[in-house]
Amino acid sequence: MLNSVIASLRIHRAWSVAAVTFVTIIGAAAFASLPGLLIDPLQGEFDWSRGAIGFAVSVNLALYGLTAPFAAALMDRFGIRRVVAVALTVIAAGSALTVVMTEPWQMVLYWGVLVGLGSGSMALAFAATVTNRWFAERRGLVTGILTAAGASGQLLFLPLLSWLVEDHGWRPAAITVALSALAVVPFVWLLLRDHPADVGLAAYGAKEFTPKPAPVPGAARRAVTVLLRAARTGPFWLLAGTFAICGASTNGLVKTHFVPAAHDDGMAVTTAASLLAVIGVFDVIGTIASGWFTDRFDTRRLLAVYYALRGVSLLFLPMLLAPSVELPMIFFIVFYGLDWVATVPPTIALCREHYGDDSAIVFGWVLASHQVGAAIVAFAGGVARDVFGSYDVVWYASGALCAVAALLALVIRARPLPPAPVAEPGADPAAGLAAVSPFAEK
Repeated sequence: MLNSVIASLRIHRAWSVAAVTFVTIIGAAAFASLPGLLIDPLQGEFDWSRGAIGFAVSVNLALYGLTAPFAAALMDRFGIRRVVAVALTVIAAGSALTVVMTEPWQMVLYWGVLVGLGSGSMALAFAATVTNRWFAERRGLVTGILTAAGASGQLLFLPLLSWLVEDHGWRPAAITVALSALAVVPFVWLLLRDHPADVGLAAYGAKEFTPKPAPVPGAARRAVTVLLRAARTGPFWLLAGTFAICGASTNGLVKTHFVPAAHDDGMAVTTAASLLAVIGVFDVIGTIASGWFTDRFDTRRLLAVYYALRGVSLLFLPMLLAPSVELPMIFFIVFYGLDWVATVPPTIALCREHYGDDSAIVFGWVLASHQVGAAIVAFAGGVARDVFGSYDVVWYASGALCAVAALLALVIRARPLPPAPVAEPGADPAAGLAAVSPFAEK
């Protein structure tokens, strides 16, 4: 039925797969909306320190990143559909179990470990894998759209979850996260397909049909092998360094600590959560635009501009926090929102440029650095608030780190195109067409 409708509209199946992926990421995005809303109610109910709560969130963020490269390899081994369906179920289980926790270690186990592992398998490596398999053209645009799905989910869930936390307590909010993850599983299982060859098509924009590759065994071994090879190249460390700062200045800092920081200055929790949701609105615009720019402009310069502008905005934020929302705060929300994950499309494009067919796994490792940076700041931000009674030092430090990331982005070298092969007289012409290793970069 779906195939006949798509065929009648003459829409390539790749776009329907991208649409299902978009909806899936939105449904799973609820888990990312909740941590910042839990800090105050958990501290009030259990008298846990912000550092202890921040530690559980940091475990979640770290596992989110460290799982991603293995998830990309598992998708090559078992297929996208199976891995994503299992991941959504694990997210639902971890979120549901948090309603019975009474000790900090239980939050670390349920929210940190289970939700972290599940969400890591739903990380941006999922979007990169779908894009690489289904699209030969418009990859930057599709990457931007799928990356924006997380922000769209944040937009949908943050106001609802903040209302639930404020009026009904944090437990109904945790159950809502579990149900939203489970609700997407049928869509994944029925509509998502692993490869264009599954439906007899070439990738969108491809000039010829490509058979579905055989399952790749040894997923964990492959993920580690790709890491070891990539780690011998300079671009990997520069991309990992910039993306670690990206995570520190977004998920670790703003997504985790903006709501409690604004509440410290007298702003209502629902108002602060709504501002965070508005960031999600402009993030959608900024990320899709970034994907469009990535198809047309130098990705290194794009990254440098994005990080520099983000750093400037964070340096001004401590002066803007107040009990009410004033015009300068609105300007910050719009400005910062446009830049929230605009860094993702050019980062994926650089991974693809330097590492070819292994780019999804390499990006998974780069994403791991993003989440480690986020985890460090999620924990350090809570500790800083406990020690200094304010988040100001964390805002300023993150702004300075963004300036460092802008400089690192400019250092990444463009990968030169391989020279055209020259066949020797009498030699087999095909012999000169051996692929240049994507790990030849020094």
